[in-house]
Amino acid sequence: MEKKSSSQLIFSLHFLVFLSLNIFTVQMAEAQNQTVPINVGVVLNMNNSFGKMGLSCISLALSDFYASNSHYKTRLVLNTRDAKGDDVGAAAAALDLLKNVEVKAIIGPPYSMQANFLIDLGDKAQVPIISFSATSPSLSSIRSPYFIRGTQKDSSQVNAITAIIQAFGWREVVPIYVNNEFGEGIIPFLTDALEKVNARVPYRSAIPSMATDDQIVAELYKLMTMQTRVFVVHVLTSLGSRLFTKAKQLGMMSEDYAWIITDGITNELNLMDPSVIESMLGVIGVKPYVPKTEELRKFRTRWQQNSPTINPELNSPTMLWAYDSATALAIAVEKARLTNAKFQMSIVSRNATDLERFGISKYGPGLLQALSNITFKGLAGNFQLLDGELQSSPYEIVNLVGHGARAVGFWTKQTGIVKELNSSNTKTYSTSKNKFGSIIWPGDKTSPPKGWVIPTNGKKLRIGVPVKIGFTEFLQVTWDSASNSTEVKGYCRDVFDAVMAALPYGVPYEYVPFATPDHKSAGSYNDLVYQVYLGNYDAAVGDVTIVANRSQYVDFTLPYTESGVSMIVPIKKNKRENAWVFLKPLSWELWLTSFCSFVFIGFLIWLLEHRINEDFRGPPSHQVGMIFWFAFSTMVFAHKEKIISNLARFVLIIWFLVVLILTQSYTASLTSMLTVQKLQPTITDMNQLLKSKENVGYLQGSFVFGLLKQLNFDESRLVQYNSPEEWDELFSKGSGNGGIAAAFDEIPYMKLFLAKYCSKYTMVDPTYKTGGFSFVFPIGSPLVPDVSRAILNVTEGEEMVKIEKAWFGEKTTCPDSSTSLSSNSLGLESFRGLFLIAGIAAVSAFVIYVIMFLYEHWNVLQRSDPDSSIWSNIVELLRRYDNKDLSSHTFRNTGLSERNVCDGDCTERGEKVSSHGNCQQSPQNFSLNTSPYSNYPPSPMTFSNHTEQCLSSPRVQLNQVENVIINSQAEAVHVVEHEIELVNPNQDSQMTARSTTENH
Repeated sequence: MEKKSSSQLIFSLHFLVFLSLNIFTVQMAEAQNQTVPINVGVVLNMNNSFGKMGLSCISLALSDFYASNSHYKTRLVLNTRDAKGDDVGAAAAALDLLKNVEVKAIIGPPYSMQANFLIDLGDKAQVPIISFSATSPSLSSIRSPYFIRGTQKDSSQVNAITAIIQAFGWREVVPIYVNNEFGEGIIPFLTDALEKVNARVPYRSAIPSMATDDQIVAELYKLMTMQTRVFVVHVLTSLGSRLFTKAKQLGMMSEDYAWIITDGITNELNLMDPSVIESMLGVIGVKPYVPKTEELRKFRTRWQQNSPTINPELNSPTMLWAYDSATALAIAVEKARLTNAKFQMSIVSRNATDLERFGISKYGPGLLQALSNITFKGLAGNFQLLDGELQSSPYEIVNLVGHGARAVGFWTKQTGIVKELNSSNTKTYSTSKNKFGSIIWPGDKTSPPKGWVIPTNGKKLRIGVPVKIGFTEFLQVTWDSASNSTEVKGYCRDVFDAVMAALPYGVPYEYVPFATPDHKSAGSYNDLVYQVYLGNYDAAVGDVTIVANRSQYVDFTLPYTESGVSMIVPIKKNKRENAWVFLKPLSWELWLTSFCSFVFIGFLIWLLEHRINEDFRGPPSHQVGMIFWFAFSTMVFAHKEKIISNLARFVLIIWFLVVLILTQSYTASLTSMLTVQKLQPTITDMNQLLKSKENVGYLQGSFVFGLLKQLNFDESRLVQYNSPEEWDELFSKGSGNGGIAAAFDEIPYMKLFLAKYCSKYTMVDPTYKTGGFSFVFPIGSPLVPDVSRAILNVTEGEEMVKIEKAWFGEKTTCPDSSTSLSSNSLGLESFRGLFLIAGIAAVSAFVIYVIMFLYEHWNVLQRSDPDSSIWSNIVELLRRYDNKDLSSHTFRNTGLSERNVCDGDCTERGEKVSSHGNCQQSPQNFSLNTSPYSNYPPSPMTFSNHTEQCLSSPRVQLNQVENVIINSQAEAVHVVEHEIELVNPNQDSQMTARSTTENH
């Protein structure tokens, strides 16, 4: 049945070609007397349906064109040659057309391999070579201006393919292509486009164009052993049919696989056997979009009428490009006004070959120019050439289901993937998978495959682990000589096992020690990472840190530990028995400022209280002592003196706040110094370490060695260690005895070390940021994103806490380095604002008091006495300041208001004012009248400060009530009050004694 169907197909194609040529010949004969025939060559493979269909489309295009443009003076005459399916046949056919027929243009050949040699011939003869199916990007007008590509080149579709890959998040793609110029031409463009979307090409599957079924099966088996399951197929339909048939038989059309075919197959799906189409269920394909126009509908109707049994749908854009290419050539020939003139023969030698014995077409440049300027709306869309190539159009994305393909989306340069073209809702470029319609994937699944699986070759992932001597809590490798097996255990291994168990799929793996045959470490951590890059390990697990230079060779997962490199140094204790430790809470600047402030406040309070407060009067030595006593007694709030002045009270309110804060800060700092064990690092700064040129330690094999060299440490001063015990031993030796003064290491190691020796060492800043411990995979490994997500799930859960407790135990109560270091003394800068506020308040009070005093005694400064001077006026002001302010309420009579005051003519020298205005001394001034109710002895201060009396002055009104003596005749009795002040030295209080005479 299959042979009978093929015979019918070939017979129908012959009949169609014969009919088309007869129609075209009749039309040419009718116009022969008035038109100019132009010979044009056609080179196609006439032994297959593709070539016959192409020739039919060309013939129909010329028939339709001249039927609607009968006024044209030129008519194309087709000279058909069979390319015989190979490069030599195509070259021989073209040579025959150029030498014997002298055609003005050649349409063909069908394949890129055949076009290579024809382009050179056309360039030599200046005859345009117009191909509607040679799509290799390596064929371009840059190589020869006489090559015209009337189809889309293969590189135009790579962006549409990568958009699909990006939409579904696939990170690895394997291209399957035919090993010839057609297949290899697209690969550089495809790999570059994939790289832009972070997709990797781990392998390229090149299949020979004449490959046998066994070769195809062998290549497919090789692909099955790999983890990548996304394939981009770029072959012709003949090879593609066999490829997918074998893939179906091997089970490679299942749910784990994703297949994308280029337009090399998608354009010719209608020419493939239905059984092959059924085996391609779920395949995604791309092809140039052909607008559904009325002209295309009419053409397909005519095609179905002329060939009802041969490809009635005619869905191939290639055939439409053949139609449009013939139309374009007919237009160009008319515009260039070609004739059937002979070629210009070049001078050749007698021994010249046939390749040199053909002439040059003088119409070639004009015809080429006319083709370049042609623009029209063809059956396949707009026909416009730029640099000799057809402009790219949008691509249609199809999904093979059942016996055919259905559109699931479109791709354009401007909008990316869209469900519908010319949609007003799409304004930006998008590669979202939500833009696709419903897709049926291989295995008849609706969910897209993840694009990779664990290889089916039975091999487990080889996980490289470092061999360590110390810090075995992180990782430890032991060998069992009896069973010749290895055991890997430790914190890193348990974390990796938990992460792999959290993956949504199973991954078989095994641990392989990175060791020499004698069970020693085979190199540093950098060497282990490089082995992953070389492919000797599929991954690496251990205390491997993420470092920038390592990331150039491998991919890291998210870290699962803290990051950072810091310095650790020994600590020394301060002796708490220091006799002067009480001075350390405050710096000397703060001590000096506080002392000066106390003295200043004491002096200011004395200044404000001296004239109105008896507590601040007396002999000079007493007053000086009072200044210091009152000032420093405020420090413990032990003062008993009563403050009378409002200005002094205002100053003290601010000062008490200062004293309270200062004393509380001092107490807290001193308490901390005396009760908390203080630790001081032997080295506090890295620069100090660089200057001292002492030895520095680092973990053997760690990247910290390179970091220290970058920090300008001399390599001869760098000492390596392997374990915490060796680390402690190096510190104990000291730098001068082959030991170390400090060590740089990663924070996880330091925490483990300090858990054992926290009383002897401390961590010192700065901390250099690093990536933390991570798992290592080859670049582009699809496991990386899934493992990173699993790490987040594990580290955020209880599993991580259990693993840490299992290997590191409960957290050690080791004092933090920031609190272990001795506190610095409190400095002046901490209280600068407080002292500033107190100072402003004190100065303000002083200024206000001075202004008030000068205003009250302004007459002293304005005296007109010629004997007075500025100095005498100042002395007088000071004398008056030293006097009591009798106008103050503290010196007024408790019973009567004082209405008269001395104006300065009476002094405190025990003088009595006579009737003539002179103050004379009276003995009575030195005697005290005590009240019968008083039990207090007289005070000496009474004689110096409290016995002044001024009487009978012409300028002074008396401040006393005149005494009336009671006579013996029972006359009217007048009360005589005489006020005196008594000062009790024991109780510092004032009492008033009154003497009252009454009528008996």
